[in-house]
Amino acid sequence: MIASTSFAQETKDQYSYDKRVIQNGRTLFNQLCTSCHNFTQRGIGPDLSGATEEFSSVWLAKFIRNPTEIIDSGDEKAAKMFAEYKTYMPSHLSLSDHEIMALLSYINTYKRKKEETTAYGTPVNNPVPAKIAKGGLTLKLQLLAIAPPSAEKIPLARINQTVILKSKKERVFIQDLRGVLYEIRKNKLIEVMHIGKLKPSFIHAPGLASGFGSFAFHPDFMQNGLLYTTHTEKANTLPADYTYSDSIKTALQWVVTEWKIKNSSSIEFSATSRELLRVDMPSPMHGVQQLTFNPLARSGSPDYGLLYIGIGDGGSAENGYSYLCNSNLHIWGTILRIDPEGRNSKNKKFGIPSINPFVNDHNTSSLGEVFAYGFRNPNRICWSPDGKMLISDIGLNNIEELNIGIAGGNYGWPAREGTFLLNYKGKMDKVYPLPQKDSNYIYPVLQYDHDEGNAFSGGFVYTGSIPLLKNKYIFGDIVRGRVFYTESDRIRLGSQSQIKEFDLQFEGIASDFKTMVANGKADMRFGVGPNHTLYIFTKTDGKIWEVTGCEPGL
Repeated sequence: MIASTSFAQETKDQYSYDKRVIQNGRTLFNQLCTSCHNFTQRGIGPDLSGATEEFSSVWLAKFIRNPTEIIDSGDEKAAKMFAEYKTYMPSHLSLSDHEIMALLSYINTYKRKKEETTAYGTPVNNPVPAKIAKGGLTLKLQLLAIAPPSAEKIPLARINQTVILKSKKERVFIQDLRGVLYEIRKNKLIEVMHIGKLKPSFIHAPGLASGFGSFAFHPDFMQNGLLYTTHTEKANTLPADYTYSDSIKTALQWVVTEWKIKNSSSIEFSATSRELLRVDMPSPMHGVQQLTFNPLARSGSPDYGLLYIGIGDGGSAENGYSYLCNSNLHIWGTILRIDPEGRNSKNKKFGIPSINPFVNDHNTSSLGEVFAYGFRNPNRICWSPDGKMLISDIGLNNIEELNIGIAGGNYGWPAREGTFLLNYKGKMDKVYPLPQKDSNYIYPVLQYDHDEGNAFSGGFVYTGSIPLLKNKYIFGDIVRGRVFYTESDRIRLGSQSQIKEFDLQFEGIASDFKTMVANGKADMRFGVGPNHTLYIFTKTDGKIWEVTGCEPGL
């Protein structure tokens, strides 16, 4: 067992106080650590304030380099953290001793904070006590394709979203967040566009879903050739349409772009572009995760051709800027609905539909482009065949949730996480029972807690040809790679739909995604292919699996 001596037993000058070393450590922290850690709140991993007071520098250095080895060795403190957070931290074997000490010197600048007391009462220690049970169904998966690696280390290919383009035949596209748009043809991915080459300020680091975030074809694409994308650029590349006071640092910018494809039927997309909107973000996480059109809207209907944009809170709540993300006065933590071909927005680059909920609310400060608000990270939007708009929202420390989208709705973040009260003005690691006199929030129709998973991977209501999957909303957990389902017709406001878990069979062999990717994080996503085929794919190894069947009791 590796000793866990206290920092007090270490030499006082173990950490550097040189500003250049600390700045180097800060850069490394932003690149490698901010997806899971900060110094104010728990996230996927612990709040690191006071870490150098609790653990020795030797222990911390070994843990950063190879956490799996330390946990599996039986180290008590490592095992305790693993039991609490239920996920392995990535290894950083390539870091030099100097880089690790620079990283630790930066962490050492954040000392332990005093425990705070709240007026919220007793925390709920197990928010969703019921365990997710197996549903007695086995998904049969067949390897369809492997995405070209866009990096030499995990994640090998940051494949993120599939979109169907209906032309003479259905064409399937998938993007890698590192900048590439592919078409899936049989078992190969063919590059059709590279945003990284077309936008000089494009960045895809430090991860946290940054890069080429999402894309959507206009429903009249075959006639007008319009494609919409989101991507990240360096901070202060251009003045943003949506920003905040200069006392808040900007980490990066998210940009929504319209592309005019010259030949919509060609393999490679040659295009001109124009910018629709640009958003400053106070941290790299929770950006513009989703673009989509309502697939149920028909030509001539009010919703036809309107673009929905899911915008995360940019980490504003966790970083002390909660006022940015529960309001129709700001766009952080919202779903927007815009007319990309209109021009009546403030920046004159898109239209604000007259059917939007805040257009005529008699408040000149309201943003007419906001459809709904109060989300932390609305990472996927889809529609069920019976017309429900389903919005998955990735939580902070306790709850992962699915919501029904209602125009003008307030979904509670950061005052609420799932169906629980949150102390958004202080430490946000615990949830509390709802007050007797509750606010007018819309609550999730499905939720699970962090005993079961860490991050909601939004899916789809299955409408394909496999009988046992019909009308099931199929989704999962990004980190743990578990695949869940619920009955779509039981998803309704005011109740919690029951979640069940699939067993998985990979080309005839029973297994699970974490085993298949041989990594502590599955990094799993869902997509749809031709004829409503369901895909499940993993960024960790870039493999795309096709669901070919479902059988009971295997």
